[in-house]
Amino acid sequence: MRDEETGSWWQQVSGEAIQGPLQGQRLRPVFHDELTFGLWKREKPAGRVLRPDDEIARAGKYAPVNWEERMDKVPVTTSVMLDKSLEPRTLVIGITVDGFAKAYPFDALLKQGLILDELGGAPVFIVLGDDKRSVRAYDRLVDGRKLEFFLKPNTSPVIMVDAETGSEWDFTGKATSGSLSGKQLKKLPVLNDYWFDWKTYNPTTAVYDLGNR
Repeated sequence: MRDEETGSWWQQVSGEAIQGPLQGQRLRPVFHDELTFGLWKREKPAGRVLRPDDEIARAGKYAPVNWEERMDKVPVTTSVMLDKSLEPRTLVIGITVDGFAKAYPFDALLKQGLILDELGGAPVFIVLGDDKRSVRAYDRLVDGRKLEFFLKPNTSPVIMVDAETGSEWDFTGKATSGSLSGKQLKKLPVLNDYWFDWKTYNPTTAVYDLGNR
């Protein structure tokens, strides 16, 4: 990305200025969700949508709808040696907690629906929305107590249940019934990324393996 004020160039993932007068500066990240429009609209029915700019669209400057398919055919290039733990374009869910990074292959989450783990000593879990595309991650500590979560079968929208109290939680991380009703889990930032890209900017990352933490 290039800013108009100084002409500095910024790296998309890290937010660091890599060339120009502001080289070495880093943008402050803002928490975000990566959801499908349908799921977001269900949670935020009054939410506003930023529509495409007609002039830019007419000029053909937006990425084409088949961009992902086209990119699959482009050779992967990176400034570091490729880590072959996973195929370069494997889609991973990247999470960082207190400087500890871990990549969770999306296919593993698709199979399990919910993954319990510990990262940097922090108990966390990742959950897949009922659209099978949206992902969120949470800290499992509630009032200093570590909770174990599982998915309630055959529910849409997704409902999670903690083993300790039997309270039910929705996909936003809020307890909707039980003794913990009204409590809110702390959301953790997630990044949907290709493995080669995540590894480039998180060289010490761990990788989640199905059945092993």
